[in-house]
Amino acid sequence: MAISLKPLHDQVLVITGASSGIGLATALAAAEKGAKLVLASRNKEALDELVQTITTKGSKAIYVVADVGKKEDVQKIADAAIEEFGRFDTWVNNAGVSIYGRLDEVSDEDNKRLFDTNFWGVVYGSLVAAKHLGNKGGAIINIGSVLSDLSIPLQGMYSSSKHAVKGFTDAIRVELEEEDSGVSVTLIKPSGINTPYTLHAKNYTENELTVPAPVYAPEEVANAILHAATHPVRDLFVGSGGMVMSKTQKYAPALMDWVSEKMMVKQQLKDKPARDKDGALHEHKEGGQLYGNYEGHVMKKSFYTRAAMRPLITGAVVAAAGAAAIMLGNRKS
Repeated sequence: MAISLKPLHDQVLVITGASSGIGLATALAAAEKGAKLVLASRNKEALDELVQTITTKGSKAIYVVADVGKKEDVQKIADAAIEEFGRFDTWVNNAGVSIYGRLDEVSDEDNKRLFDTNFWGVVYGSLVAAKHLGNKGGAIINIGSVLSDLSIPLQGMYSSSKHAVKGFTDAIRVELEEEDSGVSVTLIKPSGINTPYTLHAKNYTENELTVPAPVYAPEEVANAILHAATHPVRDLFVGSGGMVMSKTQKYAPALMDWVSEKMMVKQQLKDKPARDKDGALHEHKEGGQLYGNYEGHVMKKSFYTRAAMRPLITGAVVAAAGAAAIMLGNRKS
């Protein structure tokens, strides 16, 4: 069955983690294009405010308060979509939590909670979506990270969870292709994004947190997600910075290790004392925030990502990046 995706104005989209950051940006952008929306997160107040904003502009949206780490909650999201709209066409697994801390410091309880959301939430959402979309067609879009391809200090378990998301996404894609289901499965891999990610992270350090440069706006991730909702694509990086890091990891892993060892800890910590160290790992925090507290330059667009959405350009861009990574590796060795 050939994959054929509907235009956004004819779609019903499910978006998890919709109350802030990338999920919020995606919901607002999809509503602008006429999509009907089913929005989920743990934060009822933020979801209610978002749905009111969307409906007052003439679009249709409902919300479901859900913890994606619980299988029954994910089923509740699907049931609500079918009850309200009779179907859904695209399912976006965006919900995620984060931890900053060295591997020997972070508790088992916190690590398990992170995997419940970041990995099992994607598994539950993908399987529920696949069951509904099979033989009808549609899109499953999983939000990974550049850390699906490499790991950095202080975010070791988060990196591990995103590696697991990549492995699962590749596996379910192959199974759905083998079944000739007509379902597109995409992994979106953002670079550093200026969202409340660091404000919501569990923090084992003594410093306020940040993300390594280069940093991009959440609207650029939303743009990539909506592209994947209408164009079958396997993987899509958001930001050339993350893409170059991934290619360096692939072709010159020792160089990428050296960069992480020498630079990555400093690039994730501000010279300010930590404030809220608990974050939103176990309990949701204030929602409705699109942006984070990044203090450097934030790029509104990624020319690489825009080019990657045009297949004829992508090959040349990726080949050039791979060649650059190999040259850097040769210089280092």
